[in-house]
Amino acid sequence: MNSAAQVPGNGQHHGQHHGHHQEHAGHGAHTGHTGQGGPGAHGGHDAHAGHGDVAPGGLHASHGGHTLDLKTPRLPAGERVALRFGVVVDATGGRLTSYEQQHGKELHLIVASRDLTVYRHLHPVREADGIWSASLEVPKAGEYRIFADFKPDGGEALTLGADLVAEGAAEPAELPPAGAVAEVDGYEVRLDGKLSPGQAGELTLTVGRDGTPVTDLEPYLGAYGHLVALRSGDLAYLHVHPSGEPGDGRTLPGPEISFLATAPSAGAYRLFLDFQHEGTVRTAAFTVQAG
Repeated sequence: MNSAAQVPGNGQHHGQHHGHHQEHAGHGAHTGHTGQGGPGAHGGHDAHAGHGDVAPGGLHASHGGHTLDLKTPRLPAGERVALRFGVVVDATGGRLTSYEQQHGKELHLIVASRDLTVYRHLHPVREADGIWSASLEVPKAGEYRIFADFKPDGGEALTLGADLVAEGAAEPAELPPAGAVAEVDGYEVRLDGKLSPGQAGELTLTVGRDGTPVTDLEPYLGAYGHLVALRSGDLAYLHVHPSGEPGDGRTLPGPEISFLATAPSAGAYRLFLDFQHEGTVRTAAFTVQAG
């Protein structure tokens, strides 16, 4: 059975994924475009529902005329530090300072361990000089990947990635086993549907608590649920979104949250679902096999 984590809806996320600490500050998105082609495609929100272009994001530090410049490539495990980075405009060598907000934020940051047992979802703060910073603590030594999801003002939406090392003796864990149910804080989330390579398919996540369907999920950054998929191995990044949104006249506030998603290849993926109920954001994690 897959584990999950919780966090107050207006704060950072602290919890467990298979015994590991997690942070989260949420990231909202809706069904939309696929913006970024080629190796880095996430389109700010990659592999959007309803589209067949599923090139994954986060595999490269440079794409679309921009480069992710990680100022803090190493950090101590188990200590809270400021993770600092900037986005460089390749044509000028200067830092990007003009962003288009997406779902209430200029930039969304994901941090994941290479073994996919640690997951963070943060909203960093930008200084006037274009340097971003986020408070981050990771629970164990080892290799991590960060993903910066943003849209330059007037440009295409991008997801750029970079490697991060937590110092110490690393002991990578096995990928958590595949399963269709995750439990968190008395909530049970069930996953139905298949992630298929090269073919859009519906994923439905059903939220319940104490055996009762949850029918009053709360809008969280413009949606009832947000789903990130990371491919095991290279951590190719897919961000898929609900097929509806609050206030559209057809999308109910639970218990079901439906997504359209296409895997770029066969293999194992780790899915992280964020949902908000009674003022708290929780994350449920699943391992699935595509193909």
